[in-house]
Amino acid sequence: MSDAIRIHGLTKRFGGRAAVDDLSLSIGEGEVFGFLGPNGAGKTTTIRLLLGLLRPDRGESFVFGDRVPCPDRLHEIGAMVEEPAFYPWLSGRRNLDVLARTGAPTPTGAVDGALYTVGLSEAAGRKVKTYSQGMRQRLGLAVALLRKPRLLVLDEPANGLDPAGIREFRDRFRALGDAGVTVFLSSHLLGEVERICDRVAIVDKGRLVAVGHVDELGRAASARVRVTLRPQDLDEAVRLLGAYPVGLESPNVILVTAPSGREVNEALGRGGVFAESIAPERSGLEERFLALTEGGDDAPARG
Repeated sequence: MSDAIRIHGLTKRFGGRAAVDDLSLSIGEGEVFGFLGPNGAGKTTTIRLLLGLLRPDRGESFVFGDRVPCPDRLHEIGAMVEEPAFYPWLSGRRNLDVLARTGAPTPTGAVDGALYTVGLSEAAGRKVKTYSQGMRQRLGLAVALLRKPRLLVLDEPANGLDPAGIREFRDRFRALGDAGVTVFLSSHLLGEVERICDRVAIVDKGRLVAVGHVDELGRAASARVRVTLRPQDLDEAVRLLGAYPVGLESPNVILVTAPSGREVNEALGRGGVFAESIAPERSGLEERFLALTEGGDDAPARG
């Protein structure tokens, strides 16, 4: 598999602070790749460097083999960086029409197709100033999809979306990856990243601290599982789970650090104890993220 993105030694400083510090990454064509880190870790700066919106102080990046900036590749890249900006007094469709007439040619029917894909067909005639933040995010994704790109670069694409919208975006990104489109996305929603991404990179203070397949990174740290029991079963459950660290949350709820909820359930079941509920409080990826970023500047959202 050839690389859609290759980044080597990328560095960008603002004043005396390195926002991106000697970052190297490669993302294969057709991968759905998650780019994770706490606020201020350098995610958006990296994306701006990758898109040629900023000049690096050192290092280089390549898109489909061409060194950035690569104007001849722009028609193959769809991007949404931070909160999208639109003409507020124009409708959603009219905004897309304006953008479709700039730059590279746009396929016939692309505007209506993009609006349909992001679920904005019915609201396409409304002025953008009446749109919610989630609707603006949908319109931003429509812009990114307008020219049927080979590469999508998305910065926090689920901002402002309700749970149903997040699920729609998740399914859309996974379908794009399955169709051979490379998707590079930054996100705080670690649960969503686990569901849709093939691989992830974790950055902290501008430096790469981990990269790998989602399952591999998750296995490197145990999950934390909340187990609800009948009060009379508590002591026996703690005994059966003696191989794992166990904390008491309430008279009938324990927190178990273990590779998975299934493993906890099997250990209890072998001893004849049946939990009322077993639910992951944190996934392995989330535990790994928090360990590598020392908790970060903010807690990652769960989704």
